[in-house]
Amino acid sequence: MFIIKNRKIFYGFSVLMVSLSVLAVIVWGINFGIDFTGGSLLEVNFISDKLEKAEVENILSSIMDIDSEIIQSFSVRETGESGYILRSKMIDDAEKNIIISALQNIAPKNAESREPVSRELEEVRFTNIGPTLGNELKSKAIVAIVVVILAIILFVAFAFRHVSKPISSWKYGLVAILAFVHDVAVPIGLFAVLGQFFAVEIDSLFVIAILVVLGYSINDTIVVFDRIRENLKHVPENHRADKFEDVVGKSLLQTIGRSVNTSITTSIMLLALFFFGGETTKWFALALLTGVIVGTYSSIFFATPMLVSWSKKRGR
Repeated sequence: MFIIKNRKIFYGFSVLMVSLSVLAVIVWGINFGIDFTGGSLLEVNFISDKLEKAEVENILSSIMDIDSEIIQSFSVRETGESGYILRSKMIDDAEKNIIISALQNIAPKNAESREPVSRELEEVRFTNIGPTLGNELKSKAIVAIVVVILAIILFVAFAFRHVSKPISSWKYGLVAILAFVHDVAVPIGLFAVLGQFFAVEIDSLFVIAILVVLGYSINDTIVVFDRIRENLKHVPENHRADKFEDVVGKSLLQTIGRSVNTSITTSIMLLALFFFGGETTKWFALALLTGVIVGTYSSIFFATPMLVSWSKKRGR
């Protein structure tokens, strides 16, 4: 099969994608949100006469000029039709009230009357997240990912225990994990770039997206591996090493349509969520979309050919 025979080309492309992603993280770092660093989150909703995002940012900048301790750093994100989520370093209730008062009253003057415009504003929620809680969330996110990875390796090793030739059953699980690392590295690298140039933050929704990508990636890879397992059962054990490349190519042909079609339909939904959904789910959808596309690529062009390469290395 073309993919199996030209696997080194696809390996090179995978290495390029992962290398660029790692380089982006090393050079620019990851822009963690207050979920991980600690800080304050204030969500407001303009009941009438909504301010534009640029106006909200100008007002917050003006407050910083008056008293830089009120908002040391902030980000503004639209939510719904007339709301905003303001994220900043830790503020108290008094400082929060100053911000709300500014958004209500310190508004651009009316072009005709030159009088300040008063806007009716609803406080939807106000949350403070301490650095201790943020660090705890970060450590729990890492533990969750590690536990899932170990569970996957054990499950795959158990499921493939009857086809341990020409490669050991646990190596199926290891290849699946390598594919997962490949699939997760690219979205993280992308968000390192977005954080540097567009101030996009990584929050708890991004962790959820990564876990979803993990499940999607593993599922897509295991579908192909399972077909390989079924096809290997029809090959005598003493001929499996010689027939392994053909079996892998045949299995890939049998499942590639399913993988591509699933990816396309999922991507259409995520594109709709990205372009037409709320601001709070926009970057979540982008992380998922990137993971789905890269995950489909890895299951077809990286993980499956890797089994063939491993079997040939073993045979030398």
